[in-house]
Amino acid sequence: MAETRRFFRETFMTNFSDYAVAIAVVSVIFMIIIPLPTVLLDMLMAINLALSLFIVLLVLYTRKAVDFSIFPTVLLITTIFGLALNISSTRLILSQGIDFDGRIVLAFSSFVTGAEGTSGIVVGFIMFIILIAVQAIVITKGATRISEVAARFTLDALPGKQMNIDAELNSGAISEEDAKKRKAELQREVDFYGQMDGASKFISGNVALGILISVINLIGGFVVGMLIHGEPFQLALTTYASLTIGDGIVSQLPALLVSTATGLIITRSNTEGTFGEEATKQFTQNARIYWIASIVMFVMAFIPGFPWYVFLVLSAATGFLAYRLSRRTMAASDKAKAREGDAGAKKPESSQELSPVVPLDPISLELGYGLIPLVDKDKGAELLERVTRIRKESALDMGLVVPRIRIIDNMRLEPSEYCFKIKGVEVGRGIIRLSFFLAINPGGVSQEVPGEKTRDPAFGLPAVWISEDNRDKAERAGYTVVDPPSIIATHLTEIIKRYASEILGRQEVQSMLEALRKDYPAVVEDVQKHLSLGEIQKVLQGLLREQVSIRNLVAIFETMADYSGITKDAGFLVEKARQALGRQLCLQYADQDKMMRVLTVEPSLEQRIIDSRVDTHGGTIAALEPAVQRQWIKSLTTAIAAIQQKGYFPMILCSEAARALVKSSTEREIPDLVVLSVPEVASDIQVEAIGEIRIEG
Repeated sequence: MAETRRFFRETFMTNFSDYAVAIAVVSVIFMIIIPLPTVLLDMLMAINLALSLFIVLLVLYTRKAVDFSIFPTVLLITTIFGLALNISSTRLILSQGIDFDGRIVLAFSSFVTGAEGTSGIVVGFIMFIILIAVQAIVITKGATRISEVAARFTLDALPGKQMNIDAELNSGAISEEDAKKRKAELQREVDFYGQMDGASKFISGNVALGILISVINLIGGFVVGMLIHGEPFQLALTTYASLTIGDGIVSQLPALLVSTATGLIITRSNTEGTFGEEATKQFTQNARIYWIASIVMFVMAFIPGFPWYVFLVLSAATGFLAYRLSRRTMAASDKAKAREGDAGAKKPESSQELSPVVPLDPISLELGYGLIPLVDKDKGAELLERVTRIRKESALDMGLVVPRIRIIDNMRLEPSEYCFKIKGVEVGRGIIRLSFFLAINPGGVSQEVPGEKTRDPAFGLPAVWISEDNRDKAERAGYTVVDPPSIIATHLTEIIKRYASEILGRQEVQSMLEALRKDYPAVVEDVQKHLSLGEIQKVLQGLLREQVSIRNLVAIFETMADYSGITKDAGFLVEKARQALGRQLCLQYADQDKMMRVLTVEPSLEQRIIDSRVDTHGGTIAALEPAVQRQWIKSLTTAIAAIQQKGYFPMILCSEAARALVKSSTEREIPDLVVLSVPEVASDIQVEAIGEIRIEG
């Protein structure tokens, strides 16, 4: 028994509103078919009036139109509900005639017609026609038109608003979560106005059908009363005309309230207050208009024939309101002056005090004023979209979520100049010609094109600024032609890759740990048990420094946890982490046949590099004698040039003990050189040695 009660409570009581709405909607549909007793009809008509009043009040107290997002559905339900009641009352009026005892219909009939006899019926019909005209011509037509315009303009403004959100996200003004929330609200707004465009047609259809039903009531009443019941013309006219007027008023009054609510909610702007709050605020901004209105009404009181007592009262009330508003404005002005005086009485140094911490942007892009069109919202802001896409691509490629990139203008730069800064320090600079294209020579160009010679800011390759007329010619000649936004975007991508280790701070590492903890809590707890946050950061920075993706954090952390019991040396842990990511590294540089073509180091030279090892605070480095270092770099450069001519990517394969030392000895002269160790080569990867590096003596 207890289980049954609990099942009933959990199944029905917790979802009572859902069941109630479902039952109500189904009942409304069946009301059109099933005859209703007059008592139930009166109760449902009263509910319809109350519901319409509730809707109007809800709209008046709604701060934003989208806060009442179910309004289009409510509009449909109330329209069907009103039509069902109108059809039910029509059935009862035609079937019962003079015996019809619906209290609400009779009350409205007697209230509107007023006088007895034909004159009351004529007045009632005139009032009913005026009510229909007001709703059909003024309110319904206006609300329908506003719905159409609002839906079209909201949809047209959608791309621009989305770009504004992306721009604020890229500039750091809002967070990722705020951007998602604002985009969701924007989509809700578009959906709402789109639905209102269609739902407003229910109102116009309801008005037209109400007129048709009223005509049917009147004509059908004459037919039923005179031909079937044998009633005289005067009695049939009095009975069915008055009932038709009463029924029409009862059905159109709720529809009029809902139509008014539709117009109100569509014309509301997305303000921070209700309609009453905004009306009070905006009607009381200026006392001067009330002083002028008070004087004008005072003069109008003395015009012959005008009710002077009415205008004098209005003039006095308006003058009192103007006096109160003036006093309030003066009080606010005095408070503002007092605050300024208090601020001036303080020591001059207090207004110049700065925060103890002056934060720097993790990464920023500064533009000369001539490049502002690239981020101008009115001109497409193409660069902003590229920056957002680059941040996502960096997260997928490098496993590093790049912080928001702040884009600012810098008047100290040349108009066509831009620069990248990481934590306030410049790391890259370039010049852009907005109306030109950059033709980059990747090598093997068949024919030179005329233009201003320059260099690609991202890779330093020779390039030429060309006009759009020479674009096709340059592409046929073998140039890589890019537009100005692509130049900055490519440069930004290279900046992120080159300085990824500097971008990764401890706060970013902490965010990675917290995100990974949700799915792999054991891995995170294990690695944090042995290593501090700073030690984890150093290992990840070591991987990023050689452009190794850290997206596979689980494998990296598991390896760090395995070997941290032996040593906490960051260099050693980096090597072990690289070996754990061996397949990832090999597939990054192997061809389609899983073949890697590498350079090797002559064994005696490799041992010499190992023997030159020096441990420093920043890590392990190779300290070769200057003469040997020069010979080593010269031989390496010659070997790299030879294999590049064959179309192979330059890579060195050496022992585990020498890998980090070989990389450190070449980092200054050949920073992009890939150095792999033998343990990093996966078992299914084939290796072909295409050269050996050796030095004389």
